[in-house]
Amino acid sequence: MTKISTNEIDIVKSEKSRINDVDFDNLVFGRTFTDHMFYCDYVDGEWQQPKIVPYQPITIEPSARVFHYGQAVFEGMKGYKDDNGDAWLFRPNDNFERINKSAARLAIPEFPKEYFFEGLTTLLNMDKAWIKKGKGNSLYIRPFVFATEPAISASPANNYRFMIICSPAKAYYTAKLRVLFAEKYSRSANGGVGFAKAAGNYAAQFYPTNLANKKGYQQIIWTDANTHEYLEEAGTMNIFFRVNDTLITAPTSDRILDGITRKSVIQVAEDHNLKVEVRPVSVKEIKEAAANGNLKEIFGAGTAAVISPIAAFEHGGDVFELPELDNSYALQIKDHILNIQHNLSEDKHGWRFKV
Repeated sequence: MTKISTNEIDIVKSEKSRINDVDFDNLVFGRTFTDHMFYCDYVDGEWQQPKIVPYQPITIEPSARVFHYGQAVFEGMKGYKDDNGDAWLFRPNDNFERINKSAARLAIPEFPKEYFFEGLTTLLNMDKAWIKKGKGNSLYIRPFVFATEPAISASPANNYRFMIICSPAKAYYTAKLRVLFAEKYSRSANGGVGFAKAAGNYAAQFYPTNLANKKGYQQIIWTDANTHEYLEEAGTMNIFFRVNDTLITAPTSDRILDGITRKSVIQVAEDHNLKVEVRPVSVKEIKEAAANGNLKEIFGAGTAAVISPIAAFEHGGDVFELPELDNSYALQIKDHILNIQHNLSEDKHGWRFKV
């Protein structure tokens, strides 16, 4: 290994890349990782010097507070490569701001902006070969932070570790989803941590989602915890409904993640003079629209797939199949966002960030 010291980051380079051992035509999402990883520890009230080292297991004590009290938050973002071989990020400042917003809600110290961007860009330049050209191909980037202090005490930890790991991803084309509208279980509640990308938010979804899977549904669209009358978001996505020619999505709140793809979808739709309404969406309204033929589309929006079309939904034993559209809003918007991400079209909102 080769060690390099800079004013900002200590770097230990891998002696040999593992990239030639990877079958990029048969990637399983989130299972293959690049040669290096970034980390920075929080000790004695301060973030220490950041480091980049070869990707490897980490050592952590069994009494680390993350295992017992759940102080852990994360982000999901992607790197892209254009036809000239240049690498780009998509709205990374939004990811930085959101992980610190999530951290603050879980009493985790915020991470310095200069460390985040210097570490991220240095890591991506070191592992740039792992970002493959081609529309839809990407490098999934996972920043996360967790409590490391070895103490079984129900209070915020004093020590933390911030990390970034990267995983190459193929173009994310999947079959349309079938979803279940939640009637009993809830993803989050008023005053909770639903707006944060807290690890526990996702763990709590797994059991009811498993029940939905057994019924033939891939995702749950969560409803409000108080009445289960209003649709809020899907398991890993924000959700959009097209009723006639109007796109409708629920407003963000302390129950709903402020999705970066969600914000991009709204802006792109408005750029194309599509009518968008951000307001509460009732189960009753969507079921009635489906019954009378006015519900044209439902789709999810998130980092992994950008847009995930939905083919059908069930609620209260009623199943509704959605129509097949040749020129759906979902595919139009997805194509536009992918073109921006891959530097194939104008970026009039300044969303692209060159690595």
